[in-house]
Amino acid sequence: MQDELHLISGPLGTMVGLYETAIEALCETKLADGTRVRPKILASTATVRRARRQVLSLFGRDAVSLFPPPGRDEGETFFARVARDTDGRLYLGVAAGGRPMKAVLLRVYVALLSAAQKRAALPSRDDDPADPYSTVVGYFNALRELGGMRRLVEDEVRSRCARIDEHRPFGEKGAHRWFRTRELGEPVELTSRESTHAIARTRGRLKLFASEKEHVDVLLASNMISVGVDIDRLGLMVVAGQPKTASEYIQATSRVGRDPKRPGLVVTVLNLHKARDRSHYERFTAWHDCYYRHVEAMSLTPFSAPALERGFAGALLAMARHLEAALQSSDGVMDVEAERAVVETAIEALAQRAGRERMGLDARAHEAMVETLRHRGRSLLDAWISLVRASREGAGARCWSPFDRGHQGKPLLFSALEKEPPPKGSDDARFAAPTSMRDVEATTHIWVERRPLSRKAVES
Repeated sequence: MQDELHLISGPLGTMVGLYETAIEALCETKLADGTRVRPKILASTATVRRARRQVLSLFGRDAVSLFPPPGRDEGETFFARVARDTDGRLYLGVAAGGRPMKAVLLRVYVALLSAAQKRAALPSRDDDPADPYSTVVGYFNALRELGGMRRLVEDEVRSRCARIDEHRPFGEKGAHRWFRTRELGEPVELTSRESTHAIARTRGRLKLFASEKEHVDVLLASNMISVGVDIDRLGLMVVAGQPKTASEYIQATSRVGRDPKRPGLVVTVLNLHKARDRSHYERFTAWHDCYYRHVEAMSLTPFSAPALERGFAGALLAMARHLEAALQSSDGVMDVEAERAVVETAIEALAQRAGRERMGLDARAHEAMVETLRHRGRSLLDAWISLVRASREGAGARCWSPFDRGHQGKPLLFSALEKEPPPKGSDDARFAAPTSMRDVEATTHIWVERRPLSRKAVES
């Protein structure tokens, strides 16, 4: 079962599609008459386009059934219906020509936080109608933008909210007509920069009402908020710039206003200096009236050259090791010559899977793709045998990977992000395998050397 199918795309979907070949091969069974029985795959998503193409690339299945099938009214399905008698989610577009994006975001945050405080009940109570809007959920497309906004919240937003009464309309006396001063707590993040423990604690704090001690005033989030954050009390989100895909925009903004009694408000701040943001702003109402039509088809290419370079060895060895019991132990990697037929079976499965993924090609291109995978697999098998023979001659030993319990000898597989990888062009270098389907690039460290100023520079 695969939930949130739309997220399995791009680089992640490419790697998943490659490893799905091994998973399916290990899940297959054969009946007494030799019939192959593959597992049934159930996938769900609220935002998908060209699902047949995506499923073919991801799972190698060309037969796709949509459930429930389309009915007479696109707004009524087996799973849900449109609640026309309740308030929905309101989208508001904000943009300012000639103003930096951060300046616009700053004013939006201050206005929303101070306005929520103005409408809040005094003394505060849990059933306050303004409570869902006392927490601003800020969504960002990049961690760099999120980090910059965090500094603004900690400094400018906090100080302006604390003295908002000083900014009354000209000539007006007494309390501010729309805003009230507010003391903000520290902003919290929901991003990959936070630990699992911190994320769990943040999700718990988001459920707290404004009257409670650990209440969250400002949440800054990346696309991590798009999935699994089902907190009914949240009602206010500020989106910084149009997200890259319509499906991401729909999924992220649906995190607020989930409770019919707490309608959601989504304020999308668009940068007019970017052509795409300007286009969305100019057609804001028309686009939001039919934004499900604009959901893009997902792109994933599990058998492209870069994907094979990163994941082919890992997928092939995983399949071979678990298809044959004799290969499953840590030192089973040394028995490759005796079990060569098993590895060749795995190679053929990968080649045929690549052929199914390229069904749109003509017969000649299709066969060329299958033969390319066969050649790559056999070449890798020859390198594997060569390394095992060299180990035997040197009275050494090999194991599958450094993660095997109680392993002895040099691992055959090594991390794609290894600090000291094998020499390029060697047989060992062909057995790189990722330890994560997301982290596929090595980290670059930058050291800043601070040198003291020269005497001449100091005197000047």
